[in-house]
Amino acid sequence: MATTDAHLTLARPAAPPQAARPVVWTLIGAALAVKAAGFAWDFLGYYVASGHGVTAAGAAMTLFGIGWCAGQAVSGLLTDRAGQRTALVTMMTLAAVSCLALSLAHSLPALLVVSVVLGSTMETYRPAVSAAINEHMTSSVARARAQTALYWSINAGIAICGGLGGYLAHHYGYQKLFLANAAICLAFALLAIRLLRTRSAVPSGPDAVTYRQVLADPSLRWIAVVSVAAMVCAWGMVSVVPLLMIEDGLPPTAYGTAMICNTVAVLALTPPMTRLLIGRGEMLRHSPVAILAIGTAILGAGLAYGTVQHSTLGYSIACAALVPGEVAYSIAIGGYLSTAAPDGMVGRYQAVISASSAVASLPPLGIAVALNAGGRPLVAALLGGCALLGVAACLPLFRALHRTSSQR
Repeated sequence: MATTDAHLTLARPAAPPQAARPVVWTLIGAALAVKAAGFAWDFLGYYVASGHGVTAAGAAMTLFGIGWCAGQAVSGLLTDRAGQRTALVTMMTLAAVSCLALSLAHSLPALLVVSVVLGSTMETYRPAVSAAINEHMTSSVARARAQTALYWSINAGIAICGGLGGYLAHHYGYQKLFLANAAICLAFALLAIRLLRTRSAVPSGPDAVTYRQVLADPSLRWIAVVSVAAMVCAWGMVSVVPLLMIEDGLPPTAYGTAMICNTVAVLALTPPMTRLLIGRGEMLRHSPVAILAIGTAILGAGLAYGTVQHSTLGYSIACAALVPGEVAYSIAIGGYLSTAAPDGMVGRYQAVISASSAVASLPPLGIAVALNAGGRPLVAALLGGCALLGVAACLPLFRALHRTSSQR
C-alpha cells in the first residue's frame, strides 16, 4: 500500500481520554442536527420544479450530485492539510451561505449555479468528523462504533428532515426552511470553533500527501467500487421506489408510510446489530469485508424485491428489508475507516467513500429509462446485477487489505 511509507504518515496528537468522548459525540450530534435540518438538499427538487418544471428540477439535482463529488474532494484535502477545525468552519460557513443564496434565487440560471455550490458544501462535514473520531478514539472498536454512529445519525437525520420538512414547507414555505438550514450550518461552524483546536503544523511541500497517493491504496479503490454498487441499491429507496409507486397509482402518503417503516426499522435494528457485529472487546468481532459483502447482498435483494411490489404493504416491507443492509454497510465502512485509513489521511479516505455515494445518486435516471424500456424485470435485473458486482468486488478488497496487513 503506497500510504505505508514513513514520510507519508502524520502523527496523531493524543487526546485526553476523558475529553475525547464528549467531543466525538457532540460532533456526531451536530451532524445529526445538520442532516435533520437539511431542507435545502431534500427539497431542492421540489423548489425548482414548482417554478420551472420537472426537467429543470432533474438538472438541478444532477448538478447537485456533481458538486457533491467535488465538495468531498475539497473537504477531505482541507481536513488532512489544515485540520478538522478549519475544514468544518470553512465548509459549514459556505454551506450556510449557499442555503441563504437558495432562499433568494428565483431564475433558473441562478438556481442551477446555486445547486452546484449547494452540492459542494452540504455534505462536507463528513471527512472532518470522521477524522476527529479516529484522532480522539484510541481503540479500533471505539472508532468503528463511533463511525457507525455517524452513519446512523445521517440516516436518522434524513428521516427526520423528510417528515418534518414536508409539514413545515406546507405551512411556512420553502424559503424559511432554507434559512433554518443556513442557521444550523452556521451553528455547526461555531461549535467547531469551540470544540476543536487549530492544527499547529500543516504538511506542505514534498511531504504533503496528494489524492493520487491516497488512491494508490488498492483497498480504497476497491471499497469505492463496492460503495457505489451498494449505494445505488440504497439510493433506490428514495429514487426507484417512488417511480414504481407512481406507476401503481399510489398516493404520496403511501410512500410516506414506507419511509416510516424504514425509519422505525433503522432505529430498532441499529443498536443490536452494532453490538452483534462489532462486539465489546478491543478488536473487531468480524471482518469489515465480510460484513460489507453481506450488507451489499441484502440491499440488492431488498430493492429487487421492492421492484415487483404493487401495494403499500409490499413497498413498506421492502423498505424495512433494506435496513439490515444499510446498517451492515455503515458498520463495515466504520470498521474500514477505523483500521485501514492511515493517520493524517482519514479525511480523504472518508471523502473518497462519500464521493462514491454521490456517484451512486446519479444512475436513477438510467433506471427510469430501463423501467420504460424493459419494465420491472429489467430494473430488478439491473439492481440485482449491481449488487452482485459489489459482492464480487469484496474479494479483491479482502486481498488488498490482507496484503497491506502482511506488509506492516
